[in-house]
Amino acid sequence: MAKSNGEAKLLESVEEWYKNFGSTRQKVTKLHFYFQDVMGGPNPTVLKVVESSTKSATSFGQVSMLDDLVTEGPEPDSKKVGRAQGSIGFADLNDTALQMVLNIMFTEGEYAGSSISILGRNQIFQEYRELPIVGGTGVFRLARGTVVTNTYSFDTTTNKGVLEYTLFVVHSENSA
Repeated sequence: MAKSNGEAKLLESVEEWYKNFGSTRQKVTKLHFYFQDVMGGPNPTVLKVVESSTKSATSFGQVSMLDDLVTEGPEPDSKKVGRAQGSIGFADLNDTALQMVLNIMFTEGEYAGSSISILGRNQIFQEYRELPIVGGTGVFRLARGTVVTNTYSFDTTTNKGVLEYTLFVVHSENSA
């Protein structure tokens, strides 16, 4: 099967990036933004797909998908950065902790078209939580690093939360 022009260009770009990878320097980029987490109302961005079958106080077994708006500031109408997309599951029988599989897709600004992947445990009732960055695409190809997150605000009436994320991303200066 013949490759499309777009696929051929991407393959060529990735191959060229890897050819130069050993000679490039690493740098740390600090990013800061907010997730607009909507768990209720007519347009939720977090949707429960599996209900827990246990009577666990920690919701063990519950799984949800999310597609949150990512913004520069905590206000929902602040400048759009991208989307946070992935799955979250309550994964602890004794503590309220999520197993998060999350991709931050940048749709605006200098990182548009790139992504960062996060995989880890999030103890949601701790004030500050640390999560690992395990990869990325585009500018953040082969990224690694650390996320520090906290709940900036949560409105129990509307079921809307604002989550603050600060990322320390180690990646190659050799951009995609």
